[in-house]
Amino acid sequence: MDVVLEIEVDAGFDAWPVAAQADGFLALSGRLSPAEVGSAMAVIFGYGGIPTAPISELHHLLDRHLADAGRLIAPGGLRVRDTTTGAEILPGCCCGLEDWREWRDVLHRRGIWLGHDPGTVLAFTGGTVRLRQELAGGSLPARVSEVEIRLEELPALLATVQLRLQGFLCLVHAWAGEIAPRAADRLVTVLDENFRINGTLDLG
Repeated sequence: MDVVLEIEVDAGFDAWPVAAQADGFLALSGRLSPAEVGSAMAVIFGYGGIPTAPISELHHLLDRHLADAGRLIAPGGLRVRDTTTGAEILPGCCCGLEDWREWRDVLHRRGIWLGHDPGTVLAFTGGTVRLRQELAGGSLPARVSEVEIRLEELPALLATVQLRLQGFLCLVHAWAGEIAPRAADRLVTVLDENFRINGTLDLG
């Protein structure tokens, strides 16, 4: 299980360097390159409509935007993969990175919404939850992907997700220290508050 951001950066984006990669999902962690962090931040800023110029005033631009728009959101969520079969469950459309902590409800056998197109169905059996996602194939037959998680393993998986998000947050601080030093601390605080990265997970 890892945390991913759906990457789609405008080809004309030039506020800061971004990674040259195809659109898709970027797994967030403390092992990204500066350009990959730049891609992630371009998506978060673009999705939230946060101005990026002048970059030297980013700390003011960020606060002005939050005063007007409130909470930040970003496309993505948790990706689940079966390392034996290679099957994976991806966040669907309209699933947000800001809701990753809702996975705690699965521990209590409560369903959660993981987006649509493709949609994901959760089924609880015994001590496991099975996730089923049907991927449309256009003119080809639909492909079904299924992954099963033992509920007793979910707390450790979510704890690992949180560690990866914390690692990403550290990289953001270093990245912002180069791009807009005066905004580094504030940016990390804003991301932490809006995407609920730090703080206890309350997995009991």
